[in-house]
Amino acid sequence: MLRVIAGTVALLLVAGAAQAEPAVYTWTGMGVNVPGSSKCPTYKMTINVTVDGDSVKGKFQQENRPERSFETTLGKNGAIKTAAMVGGGGMMDVIGQIKDGDSKIKLDGYCKFEGPLTKK
Repeated sequence: MLRVIAGTVALLLVAGAAQAEPAVYTWTGMGVNVPGSSKCPTYKMTINVTVDGDSVKGKFQQENRPERSFETTLGKNGAIKTAAMVGGGGMMDVIGQIKDGDSKIKLDGYCKFEGPLTKK
C-alpha cells in the first residue's frame, strides 16, 4: 500500500513538472503612418504577449495612454489573429506569429506598430 502511494505521488510530481511554464514575449517601438495619419512615428508602443499552451493573452500600451488587451488562441504554425478595442471605439487588428526564433507582432489600425517579439 505504501509503495502504491509513493508511486502515485512520484507520478503526480513528474506530471506537474512536465507542464510548460507560460512564455512571455515583448516588443517596444515607434509607429508607422497609415493613410490618413501623420503623427505615428512619434507614438511609442510596448506590446507584451503571454503564451500558455494554445492560449495567447496580450497587453499593449502607447506611451501616455491607457493599457489595452487582447486574447486569442494560437493558430496553425503559431499564427495569431484577432482584434482589440482602443479608445474612441476604434479597433486594432492584431496579427502575428509565435515560433522559436521567428516570433513577431503587428498592431494595425490608427497607426501600424510591428516588429520581432523578444522572449523574456
